[in-house]
Amino acid sequence: MKIALIGYGKMGKIIERVAKERGHELVEIYTSDNPFTLCEESKADIAIEFSRPELALEHIHHSLTIGLPIVVGTTGWHTHLPEVSELIQIEQGSMLYASNFSLGVHIFQHLCAQLARMLSNNPNYSLSIEEIHHTQKLDAPSGTAITLAERVIQEHSQLNEWQLKAPISEGILPIQAHRIPEVPGTHTLFAQSKIDTITLTHEAHNREGFALGSVVAAEFLLGKKGLYTMDDVLNFKP
Repeated sequence: MKIALIGYGKMGKIIERVAKERGHELVEIYTSDNPFTLCEESKADIAIEFSRPELALEHIHHSLTIGLPIVVGTTGWHTHLPEVSELIQIEQGSMLYASNFSLGVHIFQHLCAQLARMLSNNPNYSLSIEEIHHTQKLDAPSGTAITLAERVIQEHSQLNEWQLKAPISEGILPIQAHRIPEVPGTHTLFAQSKIDTITLTHEAHNREGFALGSVVAAEFLLGKKGLYTMDDVLNFKP
């Protein structure tokens, strides 16, 4: 598989190594000095995008326009998903996106959804989310935290929306976001009552799992058409 890498920061370099270890070839690397949007025709089979929130949407549009399948790991653009989905249909393109490519994170999210479902009609427990990332993480809350919040709300009949730094109140799922140097990512769901607290936590030890997941996602997407997520890759049931 020939890969075009969009973004060549810390994650990009780990993706490069993991891709080569799995027998793939990096044929193009795009950075701010070599913008992907200036590429008129790619020699790659697929693109993997880990750049910046303000660039991701433009990269997605350009990739679909030139007919290059794309795996997107950048977050902070997901409010534009309806227009991206429409463009995929128009261009008969291929895209897979995730707020987090870690297998462990997806197991964690499914466990959190199950806990929310179990406590849905139990007024004794109030739910909240805390996420911690490195200081270079630009969006807050993280895309992973937002995805987690949406899954919890979907399974909990008493929750209607999430809010950043909100006090615990009826119908609101509060998210606390912290930025600390050299932290790959930690996400926790708290279920707190007057007598105890239940916690589910996922803590990434490094970026290796994110890189591996993105390459596995690219292997899955190759040859397919449409819009996919990591749930499709892992064949997880709701």
